[in-house]
Amino acid sequence: MSAYEVVPVRAFSDNYIWTIRDGSCAAVVDPGDAEPVIDYLEREGLELVAIINTHHHADHVGGNAQLLSRWQVPVFGPHDDRIPEVTHRVGDFDRVTLPHFDIALDVMEIPGHTRSHIAFSGDGMLFCGDTLFAAGCGRLFEGTPKQMHESLTRLAQLADATRVYCGHEYTLSNVRFARALEPGNAALLELEQRATRQREQNLPTLPSDIAQEKATNPFVRVGEPLIVAAASKYAGKPLHNPVEVLAAIREWKNNY
Repeated sequence: MSAYEVVPVRAFSDNYIWTIRDGSCAAVVDPGDAEPVIDYLEREGLELVAIINTHHHADHVGGNAQLLSRWQVPVFGPHDDRIPEVTHRVGDFDRVTLPHFDIALDVMEIPGHTRSHIAFSGDGMLFCGDTLFAAGCGRLFEGTPKQMHESLTRLAQLADATRVYCGHEYTLSNVRFARALEPGNAALLELEQRATRQREQNLPTLPSDIAQEKATNPFVRVGEPLIVAAASKYAGKPLHNPVEVLAAIREWKNNY
């Protein structure tokens, strides 16, 4: 396996296109816009070897066609005809080996944000699109609270040190909401302070890791008594299970 690093290429107002690269080649995750990817590859003298897509939203796949017009590379993505450029459709428990890098990534189906959303996990990395964010989760556009809870629970079972490469720079807004639910959570306060310093320097707050999410993410922590109490107060009735809690705080976050 070649030595590599993972570098964020910024797109739109808050997207990250994660770029797995070494000195000569790169694979990109969720290229919603081709132009910043092309600019980066040209500037760094890199050849594109693969594209990975986690879900069908345009801000994650909109650059596929333009990149493929220049580089004929495999595109790994979900079983979803809304991403016509995918050449290798993959699902639960499939394994993808990235060309050139020889990195093996296991595919996990994690519906909730969209019905066909997948994640790629391996070599201490998790590329999870818009399902799991730092201190948050994606909106439920096509899935159910039960699906999102099951997806987040599954991701939280990965090793604590797993680096979480999600799709957007939402950390500070997510932390502000999380602190409304758990104002005394010391890990949240520390994350807020660190993320504030990073953003003041125009640095990414990502990647997160699984240990941080288990300590700070209210959508992962739906069994915590303070979060259950806050969600029940918002809902105006006692909530008795994690799915009800997640549904309530997701609705709350939508309007926060």
